[in-house]
Amino acid sequence: MVFDPTTWLPHRKPFLLLDVVTKVQPGVSARATWTPGADEPFFAGHFPGRPVVPGVLLVESMAQCGAVAVLADERYAGKLPLFGGVERARFRRQVLPNDEITLECEMTQLSARGGKGSGRALV
Repeated sequence: MVFDPTTWLPHRKPFLLLDVVTKVQPGVSARATWTPGADEPFFAGHFPGRPVVPGVLLVESMAQCGAVAVLADERYAGKLPLFGGVERARFRRQVLPNDEITLECEMTQLSARGGKGSGRALV
């Protein structure tokens, strides 16, 4: 089953990165996909002739996936999901135009004051 990420996220194009949510366990985890098309504006400058998805957008897409997990929980529905930071990130390969990215996020801490989770982006 697939879900529209705007069911939970306040993000909209051009900054809504997730295409579909494929799994959600409210307050626990989420899985989503994003396929950045060759016509994405950021490819024009990153890098001309050799387009690569910027790592910061991979991190943001994981944050959006984590926000789905949080906002799907009725205790946090409708809240504004603000991104607090990254403790560790590693990029193991380039992500190119039209690559399908599977995002997996799991919440490790969750409270009314905020949350913490882990995620990965797989191509």
